[in-house]
Amino acid sequence: MNITEARERVMELRDLIERANRAYYEEAQPFISDKEFDEALKELEELENEYALQTSDSPTRRVGGKPSESFPTVEHPEAMLSLDNTYNEEELQDFDRRVRGILGEQTYSYSVELKFDGAAIRLRYEQGELVLGATRGDGYRGDDITRNLKTIKDIPLRLNGHAPPVAEVRGEAYMEKEAFVRLNEFREEQGLTPFANPRNSTAGSLKMQDPREVARRPIRFYSFDLSIEGEPAPDTHMEKLQMLNRLGLPVCDYHAVCKDIDSVLKIIYEWDDLRHTLPYETDGVVVKVNEDIFRTELGYTAKAPRWAIAYKFEAEQATTVIEDISLQVGRLGTITPVAELKPVQLAGSTIRRASLHNEDEIHRKDIRPGDTVVVEKAGEIIPQVINVVNPDRDGRPEPFKMPANCPACNEKLVKFEGEVAWRCMNPECPPQVKERIVHFASRDAMDIEGLGEAVVDQLVAEGLIQTFADLYSLKPEQLVPLERMGKKSAQNLIEAIEMSKSQPLDRVLYALGIRFVGRTVARDLAANFGSVDEVMNANFEDFIAVDSVGPKIAESVAAFFEIDKNREMVEQLREAGLQFEGEKKESFSSKLEGKKFVLTGTLPTLSRSEASELIEKHGGKTTTSVSKNTDYLLAGDSPGSKYEKAEKLGIPILSEKEFRDLIKD
Repeated sequence: MNITEARERVMELRDLIERANRAYYEEAQPFISDKEFDEALKELEELENEYALQTSDSPTRRVGGKPSESFPTVEHPEAMLSLDNTYNEEELQDFDRRVRGILGEQTYSYSVELKFDGAAIRLRYEQGELVLGATRGDGYRGDDITRNLKTIKDIPLRLNGHAPPVAEVRGEAYMEKEAFVRLNEFREEQGLTPFANPRNSTAGSLKMQDPREVARRPIRFYSFDLSIEGEPAPDTHMEKLQMLNRLGLPVCDYHAVCKDIDSVLKIIYEWDDLRHTLPYETDGVVVKVNEDIFRTELGYTAKAPRWAIAYKFEAEQATTVIEDISLQVGRLGTITPVAELKPVQLAGSTIRRASLHNEDEIHRKDIRPGDTVVVEKAGEIIPQVINVVNPDRDGRPEPFKMPANCPACNEKLVKFEGEVAWRCMNPECPPQVKERIVHFASRDAMDIEGLGEAVVDQLVAEGLIQTFADLYSLKPEQLVPLERMGKKSAQNLIEAIEMSKSQPLDRVLYALGIRFVGRTVARDLAANFGSVDEVMNANFEDFIAVDSVGPKIAESVAAFFEIDKNREMVEQLREAGLQFEGEKKESFSSKLEGKKFVLTGTLPTLSRSEASELIEKHGGKTTTSVSKNTDYLLAGDSPGSKYEKAEKLGIPILSEKEFRDLIKD
């Protein structure tokens, strides 16, 4: 390779790595594997060194992605560097030789701990109180996401016992495998793109603007490093982990101290087998020189410490053949294509099926029946098709095309603008019926005790019900012949169904199973419209005026009540005696009628929800982003980029006192 070819290859690699970094850190949708990324970075570093092509802005000299514009930016007192990665024993032995070459005859040990595949987080405690939480960002500056991190139950708001004057904690936010599966199932039902893995679901969740939504995400946290101001720090990494534990911060159970690199390798092999049994995803092991005193002597490269390295486990993959592409129908009618695979062993289990997510994903990877494909377990639990091995083979069938009609009920499929999912809108579609009834009877909806999945399966199989409205026509004598029912159980179930008629209007609206309508939206619809009839007869513009309702929700609610079968079910529920009336939201005045507010920062005495409620009670409305249509910005401490945008657009900016003056009599 000559200098011209090297320069062209360097530019090509930099572009690839920059795009991969944006997809990984900012968009939470990676398009290459960690190993492919590391190989590209290694090749780039070798070319830059060999042909003297280094530049200060090269990806080889930077960490992660840049901070976002959605949150205030904070400087890290100590850089949050990444770790060099190795994938084999030989490279780990090279790391040990480099350490021995610098430290010579000095006595040292290695700490070994599991490496979490999540999002790196920095916490700052002052006098024991959590005052700041931030992302790693580019390693030197990150996003201030304190309010979001305070919703994570693993992160204490106050440290235990005698806390140092200032404690800087490093750790990893992550999501357990089962929680990740449930979140993706929910996203697919809502027509949203599923996350690629638990790491990306965690990173995406932490960047959400509403802390209440972050609180609903099943995010966990482990701490793994500590620095102290104002007091002597522990001398070794293991002592730091012990101190973190005493202070009330969670620490992973899997850590050890090893006297040499051979002992490290022994633990790595043990944990490589162990990882498949853990409830969370781990992508490797972190090896550090245990004694802090040697960190300065060993030093740093441009982007990583020389006293630590990450040993990455190989992702488990297998090759098999797609025998067919079938279609699944979800609770809300989402049509999910599924690869029917020739059975193959992967990560300790036999894989026969893999979700293909949606039609767009199939076309992006050009997947067709008969293809030989590589499959991998995302999050060690969900099989997914990575790529096609033989896209140029002879005799490939035509590209996959979604059928026009539902495979279960033959109703015409629809696809809403801006969504990737096709849907069946027939509420009597057989695969949807059971799931809709289970949802209707669930604790947050009509709360019908004793009506679980097993009972619903029997009721539908015996032809006793076709929709949830049919529940209110059941008789005890119809239930007695069912398996494990009996007279007493049958009577109890009938009584539970009868008691559900007293549930308030917002629960009735939630129980209908309208796409995108969760508990919060249902409460807001009930408060704003006051009755089912008002909701049924409202239009898109009426819905969009409700605080928590955006265009997608408004379109979904309007579409639900345009379907005759849905309106017929509602009438059945009315005849059964359910609560179709509620109380409209109390209004204090119309002083803010038609005015749109955006909230930012931390207000002195009001929470964001309390401020929103006051705005609504005086006739105003809150929105999430500043635009030329915004009338006021209500700003507190640490307002962020919304403040600057409001200033630029000339939008009036109110303090809490000015806001209270505006609404008081």
